[in-house]
This record gives sequence, C-alpha cells and structure tokens, in this order.
Amino acid sequence: MEKNKTVDEYIKKRKDWFTELIFLRKIILSTELQETIKWGAPVYTINGKNVVGIAAFKSYVSLWFFQGALLKDKKKKLVNAQEGVTKALRHWKFNSKKEIDEKLVKEYLLEAIENQKKGKQIKPAAKKPLKIPKELNSAFTKNKKLKNCFGELTPYKQREYTEYISEAKREETKMTRLKKIIPMILQNQGLNDKYKSC
Repeated sequence: MEKNKTVDEYIKKRKDWFTELIFLRKIILSTELQETIKWGAPVYTINGKNVVGIAAFKSYVSLWFFQGALLKDKKKKLVNAQEGVTKALRHWKFNSKKEIDEKLVKEYLLEAIENQKKGKQIKPAAKKPLKIPKELNSAFTKNKKLKNCFGELTPYKQREYTEYISEAKREETKMTRLKKIIPMILQNQGLNDKYKSC
C-alpha cells in the first residue's frame, strides 16, 4: 500500500483528480473535522474518531463515510463498496468536479459529524477464528521463516490468504495458489495489495 506522509503529497500524486480532491478537501475543512493521513490516504476525524476519507481511483474520486450506513442518504448517493462484507462503510463517487454539490456534501458531512458526536456506530461483527488450511500448515512446518512472516501480517491479510487457499475446490488449485502466495507472504504483502495502490 502506498505510504503518503501528508494530504498534500497524496493529492499531488493524483494529477487527473487534483481539482476534485482540492475541492472536496476544502468542503471538508470548512467543518470542524481534523485532517490526517491513515492507510496512505486523507482521513478526517472528530475527537480522534474517523468520520470521512477521500480517495482517487482510475475512473472516479470518492468520499468514504466510515459510518455511512447510519446516514439518512435522502438523495441516494451512498454505495456499499463491498456488499455483504462492509456493514458501516459507504462511499459517494464523483466523476468530475461538476458532480460535486458543495451544499449537499456539507449536509452529509454535518450529519456524519453529529452521529459521531452522539457515539452512533455500527460495530463490526466478531470474526470467526482463523482456520489455517492444511496445505498452508504443511508449508509452515517446512519453512519457519514463512510461518513467522505470516504471523507478522495483519489479521485481515492472514484471513485473505487462508480463504484464498480454502476456497479452491481442487487440490491442484490449492497447491498452485500456495506456490503463488509464499513469496508474497515473505515480502509482507497482502493478497490484493497491488490493487490498493490507487
């Protein structure tokens, strides 16, 4: 994942969306939200709690509301990026600056801020215990460094890898997948990290 130290650095790297990002940032900073960088992208907080983030992708820019599912969303702007996976997170896509309605964006921001101040939140469901597939366990037995590197990964990355192996139906596919992920684990990469450096 890309590591930007400042919001300015993040925006400068996204020349295609520079105008839109600057405009969204201006709207957000007109509220009481505090600006920071988390996961390499701009995030805006209140009392240390995440409220909204901005991000640029190939074909759009978006606002990410961390507790977006709690917003009234009268204009039906918010989308669940991973249906069935994310419970609270919602995003609002923009394809150009013309689509960014400053007044409406601010309404959504103020509602999100108010919800955060009231402590409203959707808590993530408790995760099932991590089940290591036998193929990966066998690789750990043969390679202690691999086991140690896997242990240093975030729980999310560990789960990505275990599910990637477990979801394969055929033994041959499981072994092919295992061979693919071993170098990635040793390099402390997540399964889908290459898709996240937007």
